[in-house]
Amino acid sequence: MAGPVPELTTRAAACAEALRAAESVLLASHIDADGLTSAAVATTALSRAGIDHEVAFEKQLDADAIAGMASRAFDTVLFTDFGSGQLDVITDHEAAGDFTPVVADHHQPADAETEFHLNPLLFDLDGSTELSGAGTTYVLARALGETRSDEPRAAGEAGANRDLAALAVVGAVGDMQDSTGELVGANRGIVAEGVAAGVLEETTDLALYGKQTRPLPKLLEYANDVRIPGISGSERGATAFLSELEIDLEGENGWRRWVDLDSEERQRVASGLLQRAVARGVPADRIDDLVGTTYLLTDEPAGSQLRDASEFSTLLNATARYERADVGLAVCCGDRDEALAEAETLLSNHRRNLATGIDWVKREGVTQADHLQWFDAGERIRDTIVGIVAGMAMGTDGVRGDRPVIAFATKNETETKVSARGTHRLVRSGLDLSAVVGEAARALDGDGGGHDVAAGATIPTDSKAAFVEHADALVADQLGEA
Repeated sequence: MAGPVPELTTRAAACAEALRAAESVLLASHIDADGLTSAAVATTALSRAGIDHEVAFEKQLDADAIAGMASRAFDTVLFTDFGSGQLDVITDHEAAGDFTPVVADHHQPADAETEFHLNPLLFDLDGSTELSGAGTTYVLARALGETRSDEPRAAGEAGANRDLAALAVVGAVGDMQDSTGELVGANRGIVAEGVAAGVLEETTDLALYGKQTRPLPKLLEYANDVRIPGISGSERGATAFLSELEIDLEGENGWRRWVDLDSEERQRVASGLLQRAVARGVPADRIDDLVGTTYLLTDEPAGSQLRDASEFSTLLNATARYERADVGLAVCCGDRDEALAEAETLLSNHRRNLATGIDWVKREGVTQADHLQWFDAGERIRDTIVGIVAGMAMGTDGVRGDRPVIAFATKNETETKVSARGTHRLVRSGLDLSAVVGEAARALDGDGGGHDVAAGATIPTDSKAAFVEHADALVADQLGEA
């Protein structure tokens, strides 16, 4: 597998041996797309290895959640897509003999050590761009798929668990690790293994979300990552543009989608978009962002929500953020009947809530601090989706695209959820929201972390103003604006 350093795979082998030696395993994972795919990769690999286990999900891994796991009758706990940032608490339980931890994560580790800790950051790999939680778990699954040196390999076992590369790619895309147009670093090796296993197809295509499912005019209207004046945000403009290109918008089964176009039609639309962007003065570097790499799951039918890794990840986000992680896990594990139908219903609801949330932000606006911008949604936007709303709102009218945005939402009577979103351009200039959010939250008796481009925290409700002040100073220092 190209990408991971040998030490990472060596550590994965040690972690796999610890799981094989366990009498009972609790698999605990995060609830976003990366967490759900991590759980799916892990539970599939554990089942194939004959390791009995149960699966549990946590919206936030804190001391209470870890204590709850310690109270259950499992001698080993496998943490996926979280755990590194809570190693100080986890190792306290390990020292007390409550359980043996195995951690497969990609977030910034706390200042503590444990033997079975698999994290790309420990091996000079960037956990924000080079290997996701699902990717790290995939490295562990590969190790579990290998028989021990003292056991003969059964026929057909070569390449065991390589088919799980497809889910690892969905997790990486859901974690926005393809935001530069393609997956990089150790993720590239996972893609290559998925292609070799016949479960992935990698193509160069328009970098627009919804190519499998959205009607053509909606595909262009909602393409806000690269805004093209006269098309983006305008159904009439998008329809007129396609009509000028003599693209038939309807077929025998209703509205045509990108996936329904032939290669000549796709080339016509892509060329037309590039020409329109140039004519309307879109910067060259933004025009380049119109084309990127698309990752298709070859076992899923064309036009399905599950065919494109980006749409698959959105479907998963729509399950767990509404307390139905079980549905997302079932879809990842192959349920294409009841679970998929329920997931699609949740996705429709999710989209309505996102649209309502974005409309609220546009209507109410954001408050500009010296070096960041923020808004307080209170109970008007769910705490589980306020970060997505913040990211989608960046660059829209009234929300600057050149400053990070901090979003607050009510979590409970005494606590507030903090979500922070930036851009990769800001990250290249020095922004690290994981450090900003983590330090600001801990200074106020809260806690948080995440990635450089997206992070979250929980703080006491009465400390929001102090959080903004502290975070603003940290952003200024990172970007050299102090």
